[in-house]
Amino acid sequence: MSLNVQEKRFIESTEKYVHNYFENESSGHDWWHIYRVRNMAKRIAKTEGGDLFLVEMAALLHDLDDWKLSDAGQDSKTEKWLNSIGFPKPKIPVILEIIEQVSFKGAGVENRAISVEAKIVQDADRLDAIGAIGIARTFAYGGNKGRLIYHPDIKPEMHNSFDEYKKTTAPTINHFYEKLLLLKERINTKSAKKIAEQRHRFMETFLEQFYGEWESEI
Repeated sequence: MSLNVQEKRFIESTEKYVHNYFENESSGHDWWHIYRVRNMAKRIAKTEGGDLFLVEMAALLHDLDDWKLSDAGQDSKTEKWLNSIGFPKPKIPVILEIIEQVSFKGAGVENRAISVEAKIVQDADRLDAIGAIGIARTFAYGGNKGRLIYHPDIKPEMHNSFDEYKKTTAPTINHFYEKLLLLKERINTKSAKKIAEQRHRFMETFLEQFYGEWESEI
């Protein structure tokens, strides 16, 4: 599905806005994360279908109101932006709903995407959380939040609520077990599942190497 002139303008202006907003973000949720998610979402959509315009817009905006980056209780920056560019009113709730379904909310919290577009954007975001880049982003986020790399006495927790997950301050290695290694089984689309398999194996190999070095065995 090709985009019309107005849709292209919305995407171009949103890309510039998001690029400027996240340009100096150092937590692994920077502009280049959004760039990769947008490109992966477009790649998945070629096979899985869905409304490419909604997919691309939601991918570009998916972190603008992310709880990890925004203060609780703030007005929706996404909604404010969409209104400011004259985005079609009926489509604003659709974009907001897609974005709401993207974020991981804890190991014990089911968060299945509903629409094709939400499944695609959720998969693209989750793929960027695993593999080599996922590992790099995880340690960038941990460093940004002042977390330890690893502590043998602090065990991973399978959080049963979003509030529990949000409040965790556990070492970064724990995050592999609390989220990253769980994502392969929570991918929605066939296209993304194939990509997730290889990235998941890479993380397992990394952890084997990490523990071997930690114990001075390698």
